[in-house]
Amino acid sequence: MADDKTAMKLGEDELREIALYAASCARQALSLFEARYPADHRPRDAIEGAEAFGHGGRRTALLRSQAWAAHAAAREAQDPPAADAARAASLAAAAAYLHPKATPHQVRHILGSAAHQARALEIAAGDDETVGNEQLRWALKHAPPAVRDVLRRMPNVPTGRSRMGDFLRQLDTGLRG
Repeated sequence: MADDKTAMKLGEDELREIALYAASCARQALSLFEARYPADHRPRDAIEGAEAFGHGGRRTALLRSQAWAAHAAAREAQDPPAADAARAASLAAAAAYLHPKATPHQVRHILGSAAHQARALEIAAGDDETVGNEQLRWALKHAPPAVRDVLRRMPNVPTGRSRMGDFLRQLDTGLRG
């Protein structure tokens, strides 16, 4: 349970919207993983599990397992864009387990799927920053009200020291406005 300093209200409807958002972000890059590893369904399963939860399903041990399996797929991937795509899928499934704690770590759980899909597509385009920036604009445009509302109850994500950190900060700043 969160301590008094970080505790916040977080409704199941909000969790469902956040999970659907994260899944839609992860879907943007899923083809990068599947093209490189067509027999590995772990990221797709994680995205589909997040979508099922978002549409009214229960948070189950299977969904948590799907998140961890996609995370393992990311660790095992030898292809950087595929690895980021799998991370996006893992974070989509994990979004259903967001904790009611107002911490920067939880902000990363909300926005990680969007940031990783942008980075995956950017790397796949030869590190073309315009591609990553376009994906960030897509993620900002498609964020539902629950993402914005929950972020406003949390601390700002710290300034990044990497391209992923920059993505998280841009998303955080853009969605709070």
